[in-house]
Amino acid sequence: MSWFIRGLRAGVLTENLPEGQNLPASLTPGLPRRTDFATEQEALEITSLCPTGALRAEERAVHVTSERCVECMRCKPEQDWRRDADWARFADGGPLEGAFTRSIHVRIVDAGDCGSCLSELAQLNGPSYNLHRFGIFITPTPRQADVLLVVGPVTRQMLDPLKLAYEAMPAPKRVLAVGACAASGGVFGPSVMCAAGAADAVPVDLVLPGCPPPPLAIVHALRALCGQERPA
Repeated sequence: MSWFIRGLRAGVLTENLPEGQNLPASLTPGLPRRTDFATEQEALEITSLCPTGALRAEERAVHVTSERCVECMRCKPEQDWRRDADWARFADGGPLEGAFTRSIHVRIVDAGDCGSCLSELAQLNGPSYNLHRFGIFITPTPRQADVLLVVGPVTRQMLDPLKLAYEAMPAPKRVLAVGACAASGGVFGPSVMCAAGAADAVPVDLVLPGCPPPPLAIVHALRALCGQERPA
């Protein structure tokens, strides 16, 4: 019973947006970023550790394709890692404008997610992140959605349903690919059973890498889509 009393006294604290976009240490290992090494051979050895081809050596530098990174941390001891919330980047188009800056509705589509990205998304409507304070709401139907949020590598069985969901949305509309799988296929695609992410089915406007991206990075991406934030 004591835990119940303590909960009533403390209440539920809503997470603030990270100051300077720095994420709390407990949320995620972050994402690797370009790192320079002493020799070209050392750079090549680091890239050989990556199971998804997210790392590419160019002379002594290791470049990162964030969309392919699954945060396996095999390169973490040697590679420089970023710990901010600004992971999203525009692939096409730009943010919604006008009244959408104050409020948007989001339709989430599970296109073969392992459950990891969905578990992060499930936290957004709770009091800890309180997505509603930004005027962002989850809707059960694409006919009322301004943003189509896709998770998973897009299995072959989900290609047509994803296209139909996109076609049912009113214009203007945007697509957000959340997680490495939706961004590039991750470790699952392209393959016999999976596409290479959401872009194989619908035009993707904003890509958010991570495996999974933390809730605060998802909030940042959604705010970027409605013009409340600007990706770096």
